[in-house]
Amino acid sequence: MIERKEALKLVKKYVKTENSVKHMLATEAVMRKMANNFGKDEDLWGIAGLLHDIDMETVDYENEPKKHGPRSVKILKEEGVEDERILNAVLAHNPDAGKGADSLMEKVIRATDPLTGLIVAATLISPDKNINKIDADFVMRRFEEKRFATGASRDIIKTCEDFDMELEKFIELSLEAMQEISDVLGLE
Repeated sequence: MIERKEALKLVKKYVKTENSVKHMLATEAVMRKMANNFGKDEDLWGIAGLLHDIDMETVDYENEPKKHGPRSVKILKEEGVEDERILNAVLAHNPDAGKGADSLMEKVIRATDPLTGLIVAATLISPDKNINKIDADFVMRRFEEKRFATGASRDIIKTCEDFDMELEKFIELSLEAMQEISDVLGLE
């Protein structure tokens, strides 16, 4: 399996936008927290989260959403990433790519991807813009505001039920994970 240090080098090679890198780091943190929650391999899950959007600056997601994910897998294979569990999770995170979320890790990464964006958006509208000063209830209220952060698909986030986790618990654990790296995310 690829080491985290090498995975981060790949991210920085292919993704130049700071906020995009932060999104990938947030997804990594949540995936690690979720792996711990389920008693799974934190490194494996974290690497999948870190690499999941490596193609984001090479694919026109708006016009060709089916290419987001498959292009990442192509890049990762070209870079020597061979772990099928990582490749499948990267592919499964985008429902438009056509791969179902079959394994637990695939289901979790699919639900995590939009939730990290919702949490960041909620933080940015909070009075202090500090992720450490918001709680899961605050994020849950934003979740229920249909016009807030419309790019964060509520339907996909709610697929947390597919891995037997209540929405409130999913939000709570994800927020905790992101709070743990608030300095890296620039949200403190």
